[in-house]
Amino acid sequence: MDGCGKILSGTHPSDDPGALPSASVTPIVPANPRDDTLEDDASAHADARPDAPSTAGAASTSCPPAYDFREQVGHLLRRTYQRHVAIFQQEASDPNLTTVQFVTLHAIRDHGPSAQSELVRATAVDQGTIRGILDRLKGRGLITLSADPSDRRKVIASLTDAGNRTLDEMVPCALNITELTLANLNAAERVALMFLLRKMLGPDAEG
Repeated sequence: MDGCGKILSGTHPSDDPGALPSASVTPIVPANPRDDTLEDDASAHADARPDAPSTAGAASTSCPPAYDFREQVGHLLRRTYQRHVAIFQQEASDPNLTTVQFVTLHAIRDHGPSAQSELVRATAVDQGTIRGILDRLKGRGLITLSADPSDRRKVIASLTDAGNRTLDEMVPCALNITELTLANLNAAERVALMFLLRKMLGPDAEG
């Protein structure tokens, strides 16, 4: 047997042109014919016991269940996000602005000057990543970073005039990007998708 129950084809000795003719072989008869059946009799009695474990169906469970990664939700979500990012890069008014940088800028506009920890909660971007984003936005002159007067350990991010102008230009593009991302769905499907995505995030998800 091979793998999931295929019978391997083999060569029987009679199929071999070099095999000796069967007529030249003299069968050997055991001295006690009963000896050949002892093992078979023991097996038969063991199988007849009511407590003997059954091996029925073992072959049917030897194969692992079929798995197609292309049909898994994680793979489909990743491909969908890749498509969305490609649309964003093509349609953004600022070709150097990434999706997460845009979200961070918008969070600062929505919440006003914000500490790094506040931006982590607002954007769902982890602490280490948000720090790099803020440094790059500062390097482009889109935000300023300053110490919190009430807690010198905190860094406060604020929009600059250039940052506000970038957002004013990007928001219409962002609306168009969303429309293009959802282009293959009708109105009801779009509502259902947003509902299901929020449901997948769970009841404790923020935003």
